[in-house]
Amino acid sequence: MKYIIFFLALLINFNLLSQRTYQNISKIEGIKSLTEFKEFLSIPNDGKNKQEIYRNIDWAKSRLSKLGFDNKLLETSFLPLLVSEKIVNPELPTIGFYMHLDGQSVDLSKWDQESPWIPVLKKKIDGNWEEVEWSSIPSELDNELRIFARSSSDDKGPFLMFITALRILDKINQKSKFNLKLILDFEEETSSPGLPEAVDKYQQELMADMLLILDGPGHFSGKPTLVFGNRGISSITLTTFGPITPQHSGHYGNYIPNPALRLTKVLSSMKSDDGKVLIPGFYDGIFLDNKTKKILNSIPSEDQAIKYRTKINSVDKVGENYQESIQYPSLNIRGLKSGWVGDQTRTIIPSEATAEIDIRLVLESDPEKLINSVKEHIKLQGYTVLDYPPSDEQRLKYEKIIQMNYKISYPAFRTPLDSKEGKWLEKILKKTYNEIPVLIRTQGGSVPISPFVNKLGIPAVGVPTVNLDNNQHSPNENLRLGNYFQGIETFISILIEPYK
Repeated sequence: MKYIIFFLALLINFNLLSQRTYQNISKIEGIKSLTEFKEFLSIPNDGKNKQEIYRNIDWAKSRLSKLGFDNKLLETSFLPLLVSEKIVNPELPTIGFYMHLDGQSVDLSKWDQESPWIPVLKKKIDGNWEEVEWSSIPSELDNELRIFARSSSDDKGPFLMFITALRILDKINQKSKFNLKLILDFEEETSSPGLPEAVDKYQQELMADMLLILDGPGHFSGKPTLVFGNRGISSITLTTFGPITPQHSGHYGNYIPNPALRLTKVLSSMKSDDGKVLIPGFYDGIFLDNKTKKILNSIPSEDQAIKYRTKINSVDKVGENYQESIQYPSLNIRGLKSGWVGDQTRTIIPSEATAEIDIRLVLESDPEKLINSVKEHIKLQGYTVLDYPPSDEQRLKYEKIIQMNYKISYPAFRTPLDSKEGKWLEKILKKTYNEIPVLIRTQGGSVPISPFVNKLGIPAVGVPTVNLDNNQHSPNENLRLGNYFQGIETFISILIEPYK
């Protein structure tokens, strides 16, 4: 009964809604939406499994159709994009909302629950996460409760926040102040290989006046956050070669060179002890002037918080602080493999060793130039560089061989902080939360929307809503309920603000 009275009051005078009312309605409707959220999280969504992905596409289409959206699948050589459009008024501008609904692969043994696709609710008790009943939510209304499931924060959570905000507008007989175009990506976690193709092939279907990216975590302070750029990403696979098959280390140690040792020397030559890339030209074109440094220094420092959260004593010295560090391209060794370890350890000289590297790109970087600089650096270490496994003849001819393969997934993008789009969003968040939002020039992570910015000329800004400590891409991914409710509130505030 109290809910009925509450909504009648809203219908009487929507224009007099207070901020407290936004918070209340977001929480009330957010709680109601959790049953549906659990259902969506229960559908596996590994981006490498087409059958799983099509189940997620069907689920999203059915919900959006009920909200009055017209759905269209944009077919590519890979997985399709789902574009869902709702025309409020042909005379109004159109704002695009980019989200992805695929998830990272999982290691079932690493999750502290029965399955990553059986969502559980947990509360921190004496420093440990303890499972609690879903029925406890209405009585406790505890913002610190968390939903643990794959894609709870990355990126199904923002999608449910958004459609819940749309349903709230329908309940109070209101409409968005602009036309809506949802661009749903189902292969973001595999670098969205079909997205550039889709941008070339379906320009009209993807065109909008601006693009909002509903992905990624907010600032560690918990303040409302806007992200004006993201780094791009490329990857390199390096393999060094030893004996054609693994050899007995007793018989051949001190005689046959070890490919793992050789590879580690190549890798260690790329960086100084304080984390700076030593490859000539790697940082060319990056200069942080006083204006940029002022922008970066205006962001509340998270350096000590990062150290505490990750339990590290020191940091690399690429920049003077965290925000400066992510304005530069990075070179990261994300995986190493050679021989056997643990219970399978063997006294052998491995036949080969492999390193997986990712290079995060910034707007000023030329991706091809960076990749080539790595290749030239390896040559200077005395290696013959191939892009295929060496033949027996090549193994016998060259002293040191390395196989190098690379992929440039997508470049960086950045929208000016003082752009029309930035000022519009900053005004909304100031009004909604009565505080100045954190404005991030470039976020360290990557999102594959640079084709929209670079080819279609659409300015893009990120509106992150999930908690920073959400374990995205990792075991025990989670979403804090307070962020879920606040995300709904944020999207309501955006939807009811005319875009001029």
